Amino acid sequence: MMEIITTTFGRNGLVVAFAVVGLTVWFSYLLSNKLTRGRIHGSAIAIALGLVAAYFGGLATGGNTGVADIGILAGVGIMGGGMFRDFAIVATAFGVHLSELKKAGLAGVISIFAGVIVSFLVGGIVAVLFGYTDPVAITTIGAGAVTYIVGPVTGAAIGASSDLIALSVAAGLIKSILVMIGTPMVASTIGLNNPQSAMVFGGLMGTTSGVAGGLAATDPKLVPYGAMTATFYTGVGCLLGPSVLFLTVNAIF
Repeated sequence: MMEIITTTFGRNGLVVAFAVVGLTVWFSYLLSNKLTRGRIHGSAIAIALGLVAAYFGGLATGGNTGVADIGILAGVGIMGGGMFRDFAIVATAFGVHLSELKKAGLAGVISIFAGVIVSFLVGGIVAVLFGYTDPVAITTIGAGAVTYIVGPVTGAAIGASSDLIALSVAAGLIKSILVMIGTPMVASTIGLNNPQSAMVFGGLMGTTSGVAGGLAATDPKLVPYGAMTATFYTGVGCLLGPSVLFLTVNAIF
């Protein structure tokens, strides 16, 4: 019986991956509703569970791709690969037009560029403080602080090693989780209660998953507005990271 299950799961790895991720997300939202009453968004819990599973998966198998090293969960490696990552970016941006961005006004446009540059500076400074002096390393880690999508895109474009790209993803994930958890806590203080402020907030923070999760826990009606500018933020980061920002870092170091 176990052999049949293992064989079936192995031959349908991607289907199994979707099922496992779906169950994880369902369980995460259940925990969010029952334990935190929605204050910590289900997406944040799901990401945390995914990281824990990846750690123990690698620990149990001695591999380096997390749960994908477990035979019946090999499809997770495909689902989490570059192809689906790029598909997710396109799906997030689909239907968003430049004319919609204009509704945020000049403040929305400035927030996007300011958010990318400030996040990159913070990430780059942290990299330097930890002893990195190579422009490629500093740029990749700085781009990771922009978002966990911009980091790998930038790193791959400028020839960063897999270790650096992993660090950039980790930096972006930490930022995403912090934004998810912190948004409801500071929303009333910063006036995050209308579409315009949500657009500016999305442009400043940039991490689409973090902004969407945080706004969903604050006021679900604000999610589309924050996610819209956050999507443009990701696009701007992917453009500036391997070009202007890398050339600037390279000139300095």
